[in-house]
Amino acid sequence: MDAESINHRLRLFLLALAGFIFVGSVVELALEGHTASPVQWIPFVLSGLGIVTVTAVLISPARFTIWGLRGAMGLAFLGSLFGMFEHIEHNLAFALEIRPNATVSDVFFEALRGANPLLAPGILALAALLALAATYYHPILKR
Repeated sequence: MDAESINHRLRLFLLALAGFIFVGSVVELALEGHTASPVQWIPFVLSGLGIVTVTAVLISPARFTIWGLRGAMGLAFLGSLFGMFEHIEHNLAFALEIRPNATVSDVFFEALRGANPLLAPGILALAALLALAATYYHPILKR
């Protein structure tokens, strides 16, 4: 098997894995009832965008679809960081609410382990990085 064939299979694997993570995220968010406020719909939108762009690159790997995927993955990564911020902010607010005399430094590490899991939104960043890795030095972009 030549290097080009191996790279192609690796790209397919990374894109399929990213797509699987985006689909799994939608299912998990729906099961968790992550729909209480408009902000909680952001990961649904980003996951949907991820599913569409990954599918587009898998079906029709062209310069336009690859650049579209890269843009969408940038948004997913930024959305993931925003989700991490939101989770820690809500955990801090709750910790300060139940301990009104505490300072942020007193409850910070407690907030990291709070009800809103800090790394849960990070799954979108992982999927985005996997999809971006699949486009690294993609042969279609050389043309």
